[in-house]
Amino acid sequence: SIPSGMRLALAPINPVVGDLAGNRARIEAAIAEARARKADLVALPELAVSGYPPKDLLFQQGFVEACQGVADEVGRTATA
Repeated sequence: SIPSGMRLALAPINPVVGDLAGNRARIEAAIAEARARKADLVALPELAVSGYPPKDLLFQQGFVEACQGVADEVGRTATA
């Protein structure tokens, strides 16, 4: 359950399949907007980093690791 007084932001971004840099920018913009609105938590769509559905991209060498790198960096900058 959500603690009393916690502000949740829903971020219905439209990630593009395989566009890690663009999706990162969309995610960071959504976080910045949520922060400006004093949100405590931001909910993003499933597979916001890779885009949905990633299909064959998941089998390309380094793609999953690149997604993880983007997620890690977004996490570091979002909590700073």
